[in-house]
Amino acid sequence: MRNYDLEFLKKFSMVMGLLIVITLGLIGFAAYLQRAIPEQVSPTAAKRLQQRIAPVGAVYAGSTGAAAQAAAQATALAQAAAQVAYGGTTDGKTIFDNLCTACHTNGVGMAPTLDHAHWDKRIAQGKDVLYKHALEGYSGPDGGIMPPRGGNPALSDEQVRATVDWMLANLK
Repeated sequence: MRNYDLEFLKKFSMVMGLLIVITLGLIGFAAYLQRAIPEQVSPTAAKRLQQRIAPVGAVYAGSTGAAAQAAAQATALAQAAAQVAYGGTTDGKTIFDNLCTACHTNGVGMAPTLDHAHWDKRIAQGKDVLYKHALEGYSGPDGGIMPPRGGNPALSDEQVRATVDWMLANLK
């Protein structure tokens, strides 16, 4: 090896050593600052973080959850009741044709069709029982299922009663 190569290696090694010492010094200083200076989060960044990690939905559990579900259901029923079904008509035929015919003409869900064979036992119970079952729904021991208000919560009591009356008047 030549003399000038050795001189270059000495100087290069000294420069590299100095750079390594400076690098280690900066790493140590940064670690000291990390522990010494308290973390300050900007309010804007904290707000954005909370928005990003906020839950999409909610879980209702316990009595508080049951109350919240009941309130939500009551609100939904009130909104549905605020809507007037079939333009507010009390024409039983119109309501039957639009809503009831699906089950009461084919016997779906054990629904009684419009003939005396299916209705005589029910008529014997009285109109008040028929109105109650139509308004509140019915799930009988014979397997029959009648949803409240025929499945349309927007029907008024008068509309339901008019439809029951029309059905009784049109039995075959």
